[in-house]
Amino acid sequence: MNSTTESSRVAVLGLGYVGCVTAACLAATGHTVRGADRDEHKVLSVRRGEAPFYEPGLEELVKENAAAGRLTACTSTAEAIAEADVAMVCVGTPSERSGNIALDQLRRVTEDVVSACAGRTKPLVLAIRSTVFPGTCEQVVIPAVSGIGAISVAANPEFLREGVAVGDFMEPALLVIAGTTRQAAERVASLYAGLRVKPCFVALRTAEMIKYACNAFHALKIGFANEIGAMAEGLGVPPEEVLETLCRDDRLNISAAYLKPGFAFGGSCLPKDLRVLRYRAARLDLRLPLLESILPANDEHLRRAIQHVVDLGPAKLGIVGLAFKENSDDLRESPVVGMIEHLIGKGRDLRVYDPHIQMERIYGSNRNYILSAIPHIGRLLTGNFDDLAAWADRLVIAQRPSAELAVKIRGCGKPVLDLARGLR
Repeated sequence: MNSTTESSRVAVLGLGYVGCVTAACLAATGHTVRGADRDEHKVLSVRRGEAPFYEPGLEELVKENAAAGRLTACTSTAEAIAEADVAMVCVGTPSERSGNIALDQLRRVTEDVVSACAGRTKPLVLAIRSTVFPGTCEQVVIPAVSGIGAISVAANPEFLREGVAVGDFMEPALLVIAGTTRQAAERVASLYAGLRVKPCFVALRTAEMIKYACNAFHALKIGFANEIGAMAEGLGVPPEEVLETLCRDDRLNISAAYLKPGFAFGGSCLPKDLRVLRYRAARLDLRLPLLESILPANDEHLRRAIQHVVDLGPAKLGIVGLAFKENSDDLRESPVVGMIEHLIGKGRDLRVYDPHIQMERIYGSNRNYILSAIPHIGRLLTGNFDDLAAWADRLVIAQRPSAELAVKIRGCGKPVLDLARGLR
């Protein structure tokens, strides 16, 4: 434990995989931890210095810290939180038949905390470590504890993988914390002060959403690797060699590149290459639902964007961006072109500005593409942003603007629909 870390009294409510690992690891870093669970087997196991289930490295931590008196367990929530500074909720949130999240255990343990805290004056941070859908803290937990001034609420989602959970806790790659107050969030963060990780302080709903985003991304990566592997094998290509080499690129592949919400993708590469993968997979009698879903997912994102523009009504629309991405004059399969086609079909009055598009300099397949899609594009284009802003009632940003253009957009005084999220 880091010498600068202040020891806290922590209650861990729920001694399943997440709760028991959390309890043992917090005790190992010097905190005094009391776990609580209705399951007597789990409680008795911890009291005997045994892990209630197999997880590499957990048995040793439970034994050592139980013997040292830093880790105890009971079946009473009231007993567990009596002297606690922080209570970490680690109960299960399984799926209902509908697929929705079941919050029965969360509600029960929250009610137990409320009952036990009647008249309490010592501050208690109730930290939700269970996986809960965005809005759960605000809609379920906070209203339940609102009558008790001593309780503040925090969200501290776990990122523990079964089989390596102890290592994930002690050497965390990510620490996310939110709270109803900054003081509550920092109180939870102090529990991890002995670990080499910098807390990410975010809003409550953001903390809850990050957990789902991480799990969905992990599932996506596994599915992607398996489908690329199946395709490679069908073509006689070593899957491991493909994916190991892919992972060597840490600028575009294994990186933050492209992981920013914005407008739909387009251009002369991504749509074309996805189509040929889908076609060739069918020839190999392979179904690759994940890869096959990428183009439809992109189309749906474009549909949502178009609907946002249509919802603006019959205003004069100034579209900023025409190429498929910023700093390019490539119009081929640009999603903006598809959006403009739809808006024209709806009778919308619009003009377009793209700093890199001059029709007299567009040629070849690029020129053929845009003239085939919008034959009168030349009449819609303006070469000057100030002219566009003066004419338009509203601006629609379909491409991330340069810093200079962003200043002009913000300063023009016109309402802005930022589809590219380039002004944030």
